[in-house]
Amino acid sequence: QVQVEESGGELVQAGGSLRLSCTVSGLPFDAYAWGWFRQAPGREREGVSYVNLSGARTTYVRAVKGRFIVSRDNANSIVYLQMNDLKPEETGMYFCAARFGWSTPPWKDVNFWGRGTQVTVST
Repeated sequence: QVQVEESGGELVQAGGSLRLSCTVSGLPFDAYAWGWFRQAPGREREGVSYVNLSGARTTYVRAVKGRFIVSRDNANSIVYLQMNDLKPEETGMYFCAARFGWSTPPWKDVNFWGRGTQVTVST
């Protein structure tokens, strides 16, 4: 049984930092690329950052470049998203997603989703 579980979301002040974690089990972790997506209230889900199978290649949407860092720990099957200088408009549910093999974002196909973790950035 595949399990993808995000954690680390909480209430933080604007300008603050959070580190999200995505813990995975039940699949060959290093055979999948991983992405972080977010969905703000009333908006569609959007991809934020992506990491390839080895962790050597990362991709970010322009809005978070220089502030967010995605990484992966293949030995422990965990994906991280370090978020710095958070902004109120980045409030939303953050999801971890797996795609078998690498594909240049944006991803049209995702194999597994987590249930998300809530990030709230206050002014």
